[in-house]
Amino acid sequence: MAEVEESLLAGVPLLIVRHADGARALPTVLWVHGYGAGKETHLAELHRLADRGLQAIAIDAVAHGARRPDSLPRQVSGSPRENAAIFRQIVGETVAGLPRLVDQLFELGRCVPGRLAIAGVSMGGCIVYGAIAADKRYAAAVALLGSPEWVRSDDDAAWLDAFHPTALLSITAACDSVVPPAAARRLHALLADRYSQQPERLQYVELAGAPHLMPAADWATATGHAAEWLTRFLR
Repeated sequence: MAEVEESLLAGVPLLIVRHADGARALPTVLWVHGYGAGKETHLAELHRLADRGLQAIAIDAVAHGARRPDSLPRQVSGSPRENAAIFRQIVGETVAGLPRLVDQLFELGRCVPGRLAIAGVSMGGCIVYGAIAADKRYAAAVALLGSPEWVRSDDDAAWLDAFHPTALLSITAACDSVVPPAAARRLHALLADRYSQQPERLQYVELAGAPHLMPAADWATATGHAAEWLTRFLR
């Protein structure tokens, strides 16, 4: 049975799931939840990663979970399109705070260079794109139901250059009306040349007929792909 630990690093509330096997520094995945959710939302997925020998660390995004201020407007429960300014601010501030969290994980010996990944769902997937473009320390990444449009830089060429060599898997839903798949699909087309020497490190999966709130079978497929990808590039 995996251990579950709550912690706070760099001002970020964490939920850490891992098996106690004597090894302090395990291959580590940061996991970011969706809009209006919190770090406990994907506990099942964290346990799935821990069962593969990884340390899964869920974070509370800015203005979510234990970081949610009483003054935050109620519209956080709405869609990104309905609350674009708030959504963009939350994504940007969460991305900006991640490097210090990674610094502390390394300083405390909870993770080692070359064995760190990040994964996220919906808003968390948007954060994944921003995080790996801003910090070269992620060996692998999975963006589930996310869009890069919320974090795209004005310097498009430099922004695209920043992704390689992180092993990036994007999983979208073909019938997603909340976070349409077009932006992620387009990003992968633009990245293809940059990964031409290592094409195995770039993959795009679009689940036919699936909506944003996937049925259980599609979700199992998506998270299964994610777990396999993260294990492959961290182990």
